[in-house]
Amino acid sequence: MTLALLDCPTGLAGNMLLAALLDLGVPEAVVHQPLAALGLAGRYRLVVEERRSGGLRGLHLAVDSLEPDPPHRLWGELRRQIAAAPLDPALRERVLAVFTLLAEAEAVVHGQPLERVHFHEVGALDALVDVVGVCAGLLHLEVEPLLCTPPPAGHGSVATAHGPLPLPAPAVLEIARVRGMPLASSEGFAAGELTTPTGAALVACWASGFGVHPAAVPRRIGVGLGTRQLDRANLLRLTLAEPLPESPGAAPGEIREPLLVQQAQIDDASAEDLAFLGEALRQSGAVEVFSQPVTMKKGRLGTLVTALLPPPLAPTLRQVWWRHSGSLGVRETLQQRWVLPRRPATLSTPLGPVRIKWARLPEGRWRAKAEADDLAALAHRHGMALGQIRALVEQALAGAVASQEPLPGEPDREHPELSEPQPGKRLRGQQEPGQPEPGQPDPDRSEPGGSAAPQAGARGSLP
Repeated sequence: MTLALLDCPTGLAGNMLLAALLDLGVPEAVVHQPLAALGLAGRYRLVVEERRSGGLRGLHLAVDSLEPDPPHRLWGELRRQIAAAPLDPALRERVLAVFTLLAEAEAVVHGQPLERVHFHEVGALDALVDVVGVCAGLLHLEVEPLLCTPPPAGHGSVATAHGPLPLPAPAVLEIARVRGMPLASSEGFAAGELTTPTGAALVACWASGFGVHPAAVPRRIGVGLGTRQLDRANLLRLTLAEPLPESPGAAPGEIREPLLVQQAQIDDASAEDLAFLGEALRQSGAVEVFSQPVTMKKGRLGTLVTALLPPPLAPTLRQVWWRHSGSLGVRETLQQRWVLPRRPATLSTPLGPVRIKWARLPEGRWRAKAEADDLAALAHRHGMALGQIRALVEQALAGAVASQEPLPGEPDREHPELSEPQPGKRLRGQQEPGQPEPGQPDPDRSEPGGSAAPQAGARGSLP
């Protein structure tokens, strides 16, 4: 596993992430192979250029669409296409997770049924290339965990297929709300989009945490550039690093992260009021909310409500306390917690898909647990006991492990050449053998503002 630190001072976009991965040495074949499995070979071309932004170098990536008549893509059709493609199981799960988050956000903000969501911005060919390419590249580098600084989302408005929309983009706000992803201030930036829905969904699904990066030794750095001309370097940096020992007793694979504890003792709320407060805190990004009965002054019985949250969300959650509780004060304590590297996955079973939480133990063994909500949903759908469903899911999970399919984050034992990073295989800006000369790159669709003219060192890459 490889610790990755993502620094995004000017926002996030899928093509910037993919460019950073290529700058780290991920072979373009890692991107092309799964896209070909999705039937997209010959429908796009990667245009990769080494550029400068604010005096700093990096790679810029654009996707040229070669589809003469791009099809309208509905989420239901796209999901079936991804599910049926002969992709590596870990990659399929990651791609489905990202697009599911995007589709759910679009459905909420546009008030549409999930299956009928039209992917205008996020479902076009370039977004497919970005999502599949970024997920494939991160798996290729065996990234786990990924830690990210809060990205600025932008302000003003952006032109879309629905007409002008306010910024931050509604889908970006919905993704941040659902996943508790903090957004940095856009103060000081010119009006415009800084974080796209695709970029937000990718990081929301991959990042283990947000905030200031922990102490670590940088080993390799990839820089992805945006297109918009800002008053500063428009880039993101993806650093592969070696974490420093957190303490003499730290075991390999353990991760320490900051956690803020907010507490209030409440004696004037009903059980319904407390339940509503707890849910409001969770919806605003709390990692966990719990309560305990306490005896307060004058012998009054009350409830101690505790919320655990990432430190950057403290101001947001304080507003929830003021709005939904009668407390006149909230205590805050900064603590540290140890966590195991973990990632979500989806397990296919005869009864239907089940979300799985994978955790890697210090000795390297993976532990899995099925989502209780999914088990309950299958029990209701099939009229079976919860225990029966759990046993069937555990059987399917054991079968997946026994078949020697690569576990999340582990290399493919059958194809090690697809698992080991090969830095230096391609020089920056060097055209690979057999690749056509580049055409004019499209504008960076993830960042409005136009495209700079192609520079020397640009190359086109056909799958």
